[in-house]
This record gives sequence, C-alpha cells and structure tokens, in this order.
Amino acid sequence: MLIRILTVLAIVVTTLCGCTPFGDDVLRKGTTASAPEDGNRVAQTEPGPAETLVDPTTREILRAYGPTIRKYASRYEFDWRFILATMKQESRFSPSAQSHRGASGLMQLMPTTGEEVARALDVENLSHPENNIRGGIYYLRELYELFNGAEEGDRIKLTLAAYNAGIGRVYDAQEIAAYLHENPLEWKSIKDALPLLSRRHGSLHRGVWNASKPKTGWFGNSQETISYVESVMNHYDEYRLMLN
Repeated sequence: MLIRILTVLAIVVTTLCGCTPFGDDVLRKGTTASAPEDGNRVAQTEPGPAETLVDPTTREILRAYGPTIRKYASRYEFDWRFILATMKQESRFSPSAQSHRGASGLMQLMPTTGEEVARALDVENLSHPENNIRGGIYYLRELYELFNGAEEGDRIKLTLAAYNAGIGRVYDAQEIAAYLHENPLEWKSIKDALPLLSRRHGSLHRGVWNASKPKTGWFGNSQETISYVESVMNHYDEYRLMLN
C-alpha cells in the first residue's frame, strides 16, 4: 500500500515540475526525443507516466508521431506542446483531414502554402504525415519571424492568427490598428481590428487606404480567427499542465 502511494506521488510531482507559466518560455525547446531519418515512419512508443493523463486521441498521436513533433519543434525552436496544441485545433489529429478550402493533413496546409513549403524544404509529398508536420512547423516559424519586435505572448498569437487567416489579413489589421493609434504588435489591438476588416466598415477603409476595401479584400471570418487563437492557447495551457 505504501509503495502504491509513493508511486502516485512521484507521478504527480513529475507532472507539476513540467509546468511553466506562459511568458518568455513559449518558444523554449521542449523535451526532445530521438527521431528517425526524414520520411521514415516513426515507431510507436509506449506513453510515459505524464502522457497517461491526456485523452486517448492525444496519446495515440504521441505514440505515432511524438518523436517527429519533438524533433521539428526543437529544430524550429518551438515548445513541442505548442505544436501539439496547434495540430489538435487544426485537424483533431487526423492525418487524412481535408477542409472545404483544400487544407490538408495534420497541420492543415493550404495548397498554395504547401507548394511553397515543399519547395523550401525540398520535399515532394506533404500529404505524408511526417512531412506535413515538418512543413507546418516550418511555416509557423516563417510567420513568427515576421512579427519581430512584439512581446513573446503577442508574437505567438499573431503567428497563430496569420496561420489561420493568412498573413495579409493580419497586415491589414495592423494598418487599421496603427491608424487608430493602437499598437500593431499587440494581440489585443489586432483582435479588436480584425472585425473592422468587414464590408460594413467601408468608411474606415477609405480613411486607412483611400479605397473601399482592405488590401486583401473584406474579411468576414474575424471571429473564427479570434476563436482559433484562443482555442490553441487553451489547448497549450492544458498540455503544459499534463505533459513534460
């Protein structure tokens, strides 16, 4: 009985030690694991004590692709749990996921984006789960680099908004924020500005661009993007509590 109690306490302590507050460590490299060469299927591994705390679907994706997620998260300097949270929101961990707009795979890369990423990485098949994971993480890093100067928490949320809505939408929102004398590098400013890209705010658009619409056209899905960012961050908070 005493041994059983000590074992449970050890698991709890291990889990708590892996928790870190949200802040400058958002992009800290997570715990890494060895991974096979690119293109090879990752061997399934048994979950560790902390991984048994997450839902079965998350456990399965970690068994199948955990080493790949850790490998490329480390390469592109992201916390692997952040990548896991993004993947959950994008595809619900389905490698065959396909959106009505043509986005595909675990990281839901759009066709045009996928072509650009495939050329940059010199890979032929982004539908392969491991290539899709690598491509999605690479693209997140490319977007992240565009928001240099933002505070870390804002920067990661701006990156997510661009991943979901496209960088052009975020740039348009930044121009509106600047026009309204708000900080274009703060997520709160962009969150408030995104709804102002809709058709109903034509008079504002004429003031910002001297045109009847934003540079990338009207945007009517602002709430979807805002909810997307908040959902990913919520998933990330959960994974930081449960995984180390």
